[in-house]
Amino acid sequence: MSTTASCAAARADLSARLDGETTLLSAGVLDAHLAGCADCAGWLAGAERVTRQARLRSVGVPDLTERILAAVAADRSATATETAAGVRRVLRLAVGIAAAVQFVLALPVLFGVGVDPHASREMASFDIAVAVGFALAAWRPDRARAFVPVAFVLAGCLAVTSVLDLSDGATHIAHEVGHLAALAQAGLLWALGRRTATIHHEGVPSVRVSTPSAS
Repeated sequence: MSTTASCAAARADLSARLDGETTLLSAGVLDAHLAGCADCAGWLAGAERVTRQARLRSVGVPDLTERILAAVAADRSATATETAAGVRRVLRLAVGIAAAVQFVLALPVLFGVGVDPHASREMASFDIAVAVGFALAAWRPDRARAFVPVAFVLAGCLAVTSVLDLSDGATHIAHEVGHLAALAQAGLLWALGRRTATIHHEGVPSVRVSTPSAS
């Protein structure tokens, strides 16, 4: 067992024994070879040292917590962005439709359809101006919040005057029900302005969506 071939075979079995594998040579033969071969004994000592260091060395596992949390947050942000953009599209469409309906209803009155042509034309002009404001808010949602106070003041005044006129018997409830549309329009405008402000506050780019023309 002192030849090179014997050393090679012994070292192969010694390596296998270190790994807990089956050896071709018996344990007695390997131990006898180590006792008479200083080179193999030195090789085994080095192999045992390397094996021990490899088993005791702690494996460096990178901390991916921040990356994982950032990825989850980004995914949630993307989902929230898509939802916010979808809601804003619906609100813009609703405000645009309200503007178009108000314009269409006011246009015939502007040309003298009514009991009092003068008063009717004045009110029709006012309604058309409000319709243009709503159409502008639907087209440019960034400006929607500027129209909110006007819309709520209009809705509030119409509600108060409707109650007074109904109390005095100057009108019928069927005629005043139409003023509820002003309150609905104000609510839509407020929702659109708030949604747009929230999107800009969160750093989400605005989405340009075409709305139906008011004319």
